[in-house]
Amino acid sequence: MTRLALCGGIYSNPYALRAFVADARRRGADRLICLGDLGAYGAEPEAVRPLLDEHGIECLAGNYEVAIGSRQADCLCGYTDDTDNAFGQIAYDYTFAHTSEAFAAWMATLPTERRFDVDGVAVHLVHGSPLALNDFWWESLDDGAHRLRADASGADVVCCTHSGLPWTRRITRSDGGETLAVNVGVLGRPANDGGRHVWYALLDVVDGAVSAELVPLDYDWRAQAASIRAAGLPEAFAEVVETGWWTSCLEILPPAERSRGRFQLYRSVLAQLAGTEPGPAERPVVPLFGSVLFPARLWIYTNFDCNLACGYCSVASSPRAERRRLGLERFTALVDEAVDAGVAEVYVTGGEPFLEPDLIDMLLYASERLEVVCLTNGMLYRGRRRQELERLAGRPGLTLQTSLDGTEAAHDAQRGRGSWTRALEGVDVARALGLPVRVGMTETTANEGQGDALRTLLADHGVAPEQVAVRPLVARGNSGAGIAVDQEGTVPELTAAADGWFWHPAGADRATSPDMLVGGPELPLTEARRRTVERFLTLRQRDGSLPTIYQCAV
Repeated sequence: MTRLALCGGIYSNPYALRAFVADARRRGADRLICLGDLGAYGAEPEAVRPLLDEHGIECLAGNYEVAIGSRQADCLCGYTDDTDNAFGQIAYDYTFAHTSEAFAAWMATLPTERRFDVDGVAVHLVHGSPLALNDFWWESLDDGAHRLRADASGADVVCCTHSGLPWTRRITRSDGGETLAVNVGVLGRPANDGGRHVWYALLDVVDGAVSAELVPLDYDWRAQAASIRAAGLPEAFAEVVETGWWTSCLEILPPAERSRGRFQLYRSVLAQLAGTEPGPAERPVVPLFGSVLFPARLWIYTNFDCNLACGYCSVASSPRAERRRLGLERFTALVDEAVDAGVAEVYVTGGEPFLEPDLIDMLLYASERLEVVCLTNGMLYRGRRRQELERLAGRPGLTLQTSLDGTEAAHDAQRGRGSWTRALEGVDVARALGLPVRVGMTETTANEGQGDALRTLLADHGVAPEQVAVRPLVARGNSGAGIAVDQEGTVPELTAAADGWFWHPAGADRATSPDMLVGGPELPLTEARRRTVERFLTLRQRDGSLPTIYQCAV
């Protein structure tokens, strides 16, 4: 057996390089090879060369070596985003200024690729990919993109780095042969997975067969972070080392890879949306979930049957609709997942939730753990339900959001004669029990401009004007008119129903809004959220735009 240990992206991190040498030797590696980018985010480029020489580490040139060796003005990294480039320039300028003439001259002698045979196996070593020195060969590329790179190599195995994220894949080439592609990862910083360890690869050739193992590597990350800070480099560089999450050079990540990390957007994007400037002490990146572009709330549809048949219901609820009840066990499991996932508030809706026999138990369970809002038409607070409602009396963290669509005539025209009076009675019942009440009004051509009159009326019933929201009609479900709410142009709000996970509560019905489906009910909340984030980033990358905000929540 021949065993090769391959690393990439040392990034001026002598602490990880020493650990790589020790670990690879302990595992019986015959040769140690670095695929380039000796400098970048770290502070000690000159500490790397002696270790390479002392341990006989073979090296390729990455974009950093080509840039420094030929005295380029930037790192040739291949970034396209302005903020990515700004961070990249800081790293390059520091490395360039702290790299000796002798080291730079040595870099200029390195090859940008190597080919050799090991026991009959053709091995091809590159930095970015066989297509280009700074090509980002991501795991999430489609089959055609992988095949294009394998075809350009033609070798039995091709090893690369540059992107910073390790992966392996067997690819069938156009000539029918097979290429084992290995991104060996980097030693200089973690792989945006929340771990402080870094990665390298072991390549084994036995009797003409080749296999690869990705190896997590522990090292003295505290020393590396301290070195970065002492040099005055950006705090974001040290924070990556300490946390395992990328806080710089983020936009280059494709949607699939970025959705798995903790952060998805530069703070400047949100500041631009709000018309503000990020503070100098603030972390430069933010998670998408929990921002105005993806609120940290969870919508739960307890059921889809309803005592009303509104002509504009966005999920086609009615007395004749299939119940599709979630059930208490599934509901409580969702609440537990929401707590663990950092959800700030839960919105419980339907159909009419008060047709769900276990609703009070659901609301009690949820409101013990999170802020809860229950959307209702407010008409069913009578008899047994009125007695059950008393169990929620004075419940902290629970709000009832009642639908009232303007004046009595306008409301009853949509929801049936007498429904306005009963809904207003429901507001009074909830208020008498010490439950906060919000009101949502759906504006149509029949009640246009009635929002202020409704606020004035409700003020006499103890509902503050700011607790009354007027929402536009949505062209979903039963409604053929209204604004478009879809994945293309609307901020997501994670929504769970019996049929699965949906992009937004306005359209969380598989029958009438299949395009809003994110995944089946078997998905855990975290995966449904990740898929939503990935979809958001994919759509944003398509044209660079940000979606509009349509909130069902008050």
